[in-house]
Amino acid sequence: MQSPYQPSDIESKWQKQWSDTGLYDTEENKEKPKYYALSMFPYPSGKLHMGHVRNYVITDVIARFKRMQGHRVLHPMGWDAFGLPAENAAINRGIPPAKWTYENIAQMRSQLKELGLSIDWSKEFATCSPEYYQWTQWLFLQFLDARLAYQKEAAVNWDPIDQTVLANEQVDADGYSWRSGAKVERKLLRQWFFKITDYAEQLLQDLDKLDGWPERVKTMQENWIGKSVGAYLEFPIVGREEKVAVFTTRPDTAYGVTYVVLAPEHPLTPIVTTAENKDKVEVFIAKVSQESEIDRTADDKPKRGTITGGKAINPFTNEEIPILIADYVLYEYGTGAVMGVPAHDTRDFKFAKENNLPIKVVISPDDSDEGDVCLLEAYTEAGTMINSGGFNGMKSVKGKEAIISYAEDQGYGQKRIQYRLRDWLISRQRYWGCPIPVIHCDDCGGVPVPESDLPVKLPEQVEFSGRGPSPLAKMGDWVNVPCPKCGKPAKRETDTMDTFIDSSWYFLRYTDANNEDEVFTLDCVNDWMGVDQYVGGIEHAILHLLYSRFFTKVVRDRGLVNCDEPFNRLLTQGMVQGLTYKSIKHKKKFVIPDNVETKEETNDKDEVITTYYEKETGDQLELVYEKLSKSKFNGVDPEIVLGKYGADTARMFILFKAPPEKDLEWQDADVEGQYRFLNRVWLLTNEFIDNADSAKDKTFEKSKLNKAEKDLRRAIHIAIKEISEDLNGDYQFNTAVSELMKLSNALRDCKAKNSPVYREGVETLIILLAPFAPHLCEELWHKLANKESVHTQSWLAVDETALVVDEITLVIQIMGKTRGTISVPASSSKDELEKFARESEVAQKYIVGKEVKKVIVVPGKLVNFVVPK
Repeated sequence: MQSPYQPSDIESKWQKQWSDTGLYDTEENKEKPKYYALSMFPYPSGKLHMGHVRNYVITDVIARFKRMQGHRVLHPMGWDAFGLPAENAAINRGIPPAKWTYENIAQMRSQLKELGLSIDWSKEFATCSPEYYQWTQWLFLQFLDARLAYQKEAAVNWDPIDQTVLANEQVDADGYSWRSGAKVERKLLRQWFFKITDYAEQLLQDLDKLDGWPERVKTMQENWIGKSVGAYLEFPIVGREEKVAVFTTRPDTAYGVTYVVLAPEHPLTPIVTTAENKDKVEVFIAKVSQESEIDRTADDKPKRGTITGGKAINPFTNEEIPILIADYVLYEYGTGAVMGVPAHDTRDFKFAKENNLPIKVVISPDDSDEGDVCLLEAYTEAGTMINSGGFNGMKSVKGKEAIISYAEDQGYGQKRIQYRLRDWLISRQRYWGCPIPVIHCDDCGGVPVPESDLPVKLPEQVEFSGRGPSPLAKMGDWVNVPCPKCGKPAKRETDTMDTFIDSSWYFLRYTDANNEDEVFTLDCVNDWMGVDQYVGGIEHAILHLLYSRFFTKVVRDRGLVNCDEPFNRLLTQGMVQGLTYKSIKHKKKFVIPDNVETKEETNDKDEVITTYYEKETGDQLELVYEKLSKSKFNGVDPEIVLGKYGADTARMFILFKAPPEKDLEWQDADVEGQYRFLNRVWLLTNEFIDNADSAKDKTFEKSKLNKAEKDLRRAIHIAIKEISEDLNGDYQFNTAVSELMKLSNALRDCKAKNSPVYREGVETLIILLAPFAPHLCEELWHKLANKESVHTQSWLAVDETALVVDEITLVIQIMGKTRGTISVPASSSKDELEKFARESEVAQKYIVGKEVKKVIVVPGKLVNFVVPK
């Protein structure tokens, strides 16, 4: 009697065996081609979710497939372990961040291992480990030496009650502190930046090298970098030597500038503000300082401003124009000032109307010189220049270059390229992050910590209150140190680094993860880089990927790596969604399934309609698919799924349900379907093993195979061909699983189970299935008396001769109606097909004794006889 399929027993057994034998340790044989397969590493929140499972299973299938194709594979895992949640745990529960983080890592590592991932765990690291962040600090010093790291003042979220800096996540939608409830203010602090703008053009141009990236991701990065070609223009301030500098992509509208606007934070604001406007301006600045950048620039928010009393001169018209400040102008963007051309800019038009500012038309759509027309809205298209001095009558597109040349000749402008991309603010006023290795000395300024003193370790025994300055700033023993340059009393930098820095180079460290003496060796990093396949969520399409590209280019320029780009191919997997009960009346309200009442009602067409209601309120609900989330009461716990069905079933469902880049809709019935399929494979293989008459000999002569054997062999090699194609190029795991099911069905229906071909089919099914369901296939492979792991077997090659069809099924039609089929040689000519069909018993029933008016032959498919009724 066969033993039943027990995934829990099989999976734990083989996971231990693989670990004990080091089956997935990275192979160093450089005679083999390399393949670097990488999933975006997780934040150790403490528990895997189904999005994690999908990400890591996709990468694992790719890694297993490449090993079987003969590659040496680097498939590592680590932890993006610094961040705010650990610090919040310390504040709320009194748990030290390190303890909370490492406990979560241990739990999630155990969960990952239960999935049967072919990860080389010897490469594992956590970014919060001093052994890792020593090299993060070392790389910071490289940026500092290259003059790519600097300090300047920048705005932060400030809690005036707790007297502390807040992360964006700690500010609610209405702008209040998550902890104290205070209205959050914007405050200027001196902070560290990386000069990513120095690499803006490279980051933009090198997108063309990324053939293996989704086009939409490249477009998102291109838009984020935001290259604009335009003009830098200067407007002199009346009565002063200073000038208001602006950047514009519409220099053709320069004669239509009727005001200029400064950011409230602009250094010129107090200079241009007159005494009678001082109070009003200060009140406005105080109000704006309490708003977030998002609120100030939102399209659906009214644009507010106030006059300063200052005047500038439009150098093109020599007219005096007012200087205003407004909330929508940010000092960090461009020059921190904009020129107002209300006739030809939608935002300026609305702002001018609301503030009674003059509107001057300088571009006409129809060559009209009537510049004083009453506009109902801004005209923003190209046209003909009017009211523009010597440029009247010129097409505006040509006028852009003409105006720039004129401004350059006159000394108040020049052509300029500008980017939307801003320098990367890396300072965080937090404890649980990588300390910035700089010491501040009154005499020497900012002094780098000597490399021999790295890492600058985070102190322990820290008090977390959520109030006041960063916990590090309160640690006098840690902060106060001698200056490395002059030896006088000095202070450590108390800001820590943005956690994006940790994840912007981790893929480089994996190539030499255990090196205690160097960040990585040139030999190792140049051997493995770039990453051949990177897998992660679309939510990281901009910042993480852009920062990683920036880091790679900087370390390349420092002579540390040879590649230009970190990730050769990128797969952004879709979300995992679940059925969710959502209020129709209150769109953001989700209802727990236990609080749902289901009713079946009949409509006027006698159709049964199922409706859902919230038990407590009676509100009608809709049943929709939403991203899995605790807050939406639709979560699926991977531990429950693995406990009930096993890891192989979970993997199969994740891969079969949808193409990897599409959203996946979780349904328990589909999980059951994959569990049944694996059971069929289990039974099929065990029946073959238990069959005393089954073929033990693997050899056979192709020329002596009967029809059943040829048909099975064709099914075997079609599966090899199709699955190989599905796992190369654009990954189509779902269709690959379908092909595995077809092969399983062909084996089940085969009438030649004692044939060596049947054994070939069983072994082929197990090998092809192995990357998808590794535990089951390892067990069955050994049951077939194989000594080596199925995962060390070579991927199978297609025998093209097996795909050749000896016979085809020919459809016989009479007057276009199918009457039956016959088998005929596949090589038959049209005349031979007609002869076979005409002589068949099927046709004879209908044409004997009748005149055949016409015969239609479709080669390889059918023969249709046209006979009189």
